[in-house]
Amino acid sequence: MTTKAYAAFNAVDPLGAHTIERRTLDAKDVSIKIEYCGVCHSDLHTAKSDWGPTNYPAVPGHEIIGRVEAVGSEVTKFKVGDIVGVGCMVESCQHCHSCDEGLEQYCENGFTGTYNSKNSKYGGITYGGYAEKIVVQESFVLNVPTNLPLENVAPLLCAGITTWSPLRHWNVKKGDKVGVVGLGGLGHMGVKFAKAMGVHVVMITTSVSKGEDAMKLGADEVLISTNADEMKAHAYSFDFLLNTIPVAHDVNPYLLLLKLDKTMCMVGAIEPFPIHGGVLINKRRNIAGSLIGGIKETQEMLDFCGEHGIVSEVEVINMHDINEAYVRMQKSDVKYRFVIDMKTL
Repeated sequence: MTTKAYAAFNAVDPLGAHTIERRTLDAKDVSIKIEYCGVCHSDLHTAKSDWGPTNYPAVPGHEIIGRVEAVGSEVTKFKVGDIVGVGCMVESCQHCHSCDEGLEQYCENGFTGTYNSKNSKYGGITYGGYAEKIVVQESFVLNVPTNLPLENVAPLLCAGITTWSPLRHWNVKKGDKVGVVGLGGLGHMGVKFAKAMGVHVVMITTSVSKGEDAMKLGADEVLISTNADEMKAHAYSFDFLLNTIPVAHDVNPYLLLLKLDKTMCMVGAIEPFPIHGGVLINKRRNIAGSLIGGIKETQEMLDFCGEHGIVSEVEVINMHDINEAYVRMQKSDVKYRFVIDMKTL
C-alpha cells in the first residue's frame, strides 16, 4: 500500500516528502488513517543519527492518533471508524517473561519500535507516524477516550506513559510528597498525573518561570534546586522523585531529598552520570530507571486520562514546519509538545 510520508534522508539535510509502502492487511492487523502525530525528542535524535546509525530514509513518529479504516478478518477489539492510538512499539516476541507479564517494553528478545526498527515478522525497517497511514497488529493498538481533544492526546503515547509507568510502579499514593525534577514534555505530564493521584506535588527546577508554569499545571509547591537553603529545608522529605531532565547532570543533590528507603526514578537522561555511593548508603536510598510502559499499562493510562480530563499541552503544527520544530525543540522553545496535524501532509 503506497503511502505519503515525511522522512529524514540523512543526518544533515532537512526532512522532506517521501513515499513508503505499508504492508497489506493480515488477519490480525488494523489499518489506521493518521490524524495527529506527536513530535518526540527521540524523533530528532533518530533523524540526526545521535543514537547510532539510522536506517535511512527514516520516517519518525511514535505518538500516533488516528481512525481505523480497515481491520483484518480475525480482529475483535476494533472496528472501522474507531479512534485509536499507536505508541512506541508495534511488535514484541510475546513469549518471554517480560511479555508474559504485560511488559513488552522490556521484551527479552527486543521489542520492535514503531520506526527505525527491524521488523522480525514482516521484514524491512518500520516507518513511523509522519505518514498518511499505518498498519499495526491489533495487540499493539490502543483505544482512545472520545471525550478528549485528539491533538492533545497524541503525546500521551510516549511522554504520558513514560511518566505514568514509574508513578504506578513505585505505588505513588494519596498523601505522598512527590518531586518532579524538570519541566518539559515529560515533566509537565508528571505534574498532571501526580496531582490527579492525590499527592503533594513539588516541581523541582532551576527556573523561577518554569516553577510558575508548574503551579498553573497543578503543582502544590516549587523548589528551586540552585537555592541551597531551599534544598536543605526539603532534605529527607520526599517519598518519590521523578527525574525528567533529558541530559547528564549531578543527581546527588536530588538524592539527598529522599527519605529512608525511597527512590528517584530517571526517565530522561540516558547518559552516564556520577553517583556518590555514600548518598545512597546513608539512607538506603534507591536510584532507578523506567522505560515507557506495556500495552496494558498504556491503556490504563489512557482510561485514567479520559476519567480525569488529563491531556498534554501542545502546539499544533503543519507537516512542512517539522524542520523548524526540530530547531525549536533543541532550544526548548515549546510548551510542551509539538503535534503534527497530518491533514497537512
